[in-house]
Amino acid sequence: MRIHHDWKALPPDARGASVAMGNFDGVHLGHRSVIDLARAACDAPLGVVTFEPHPRQFFQPDAPPFRLMNAEARANRLARLQVQHLYELPFDAVLAGLSPEDFARDVLAQGLGVRHVTVGADFRFGHKRAGDAQTLTELGATLGFGVTVAPLLGDGEREYSSTAIRAALSEGRMRDAEAMLGHWHRIDGEVLHGDKRGRAFGYPTANMAVQGLHLPRMGVYAVMVDVLTGPERGGYKGVANLGVRPMFGENVPNFEVHIFDFRADLYGQHLSVALVEYLRPELKFDGLPALIAQMDKDSAQAREILSAR
Repeated sequence: MRIHHDWKALPPDARGASVAMGNFDGVHLGHRSVIDLARAACDAPLGVVTFEPHPRQFFQPDAPPFRLMNAEARANRLARLQVQHLYELPFDAVLAGLSPEDFARDVLAQGLGVRHVTVGADFRFGHKRAGDAQTLTELGATLGFGVTVAPLLGDGEREYSSTAIRAALSEGRMRDAEAMLGHWHRIDGEVLHGDKRGRAFGYPTANMAVQGLHLPRMGVYAVMVDVLTGPERGGYKGVANLGVRPMFGENVPNFEVHIFDFRADLYGQHLSVALVEYLRPELKFDGLPALIAQMDKDSAQAREILSAR
């Protein structure tokens, strides 16, 4: 998949796609239906038009973190769906100030040269969200690209939405989140240097940043780990802790992943970690022996859960 960070001066082979357009936070089943309709709309390369940062981050920079995915995780998921072009447009004051007409003409028609655009029924665009799916359909007819409006998707009881998925994650209901996402919820990113405490008592961990994300319920998880870069690239199983490490007096959320039967150095490599099942809340222990004993139990439980995966 090729990633483009602007709509201007694109090479000819990056233009003319059939695109799905939206924020695609989580890339849940509703999003996938939009992408599948874009794939089937016409004989053209498949693209996704999205925005970075998320428009809500631009307009409300001090709001609590809400994103299910960072840009890296979203790109990794879209690549798995065989998207050929990801147009990750910079959402800034210039883009935010474009009227619906200017956005459709300057960005979609002239900049990206799209052949077709697919959006969800609730899609809004342009300055002050003045444009909707019907506006886009009318503009496309004038500017020379087709438009498909995808109906909102659900399971009969609820619509698939990032809001509902956040609620499930906050409560540790990983299987409910998976049912709406169509895949395990993942945390993607670079392995950072930590304090290396785990190595000293037999549980080395890969540490990853979670700043800017809506955090699932704090605690311990059974996880599937994809090492995306480096010589150890491949799939593994493990156990992870998402929390503030109360035993060590820290209060900044951190994500620590222990990969079973793995001893290689992963610093600087990129992982995609699937949170398969919530095991228990984060606890504070009286000392290292109690902590290690609990980690042994967590690992045994995670191995059992993952053995069927």
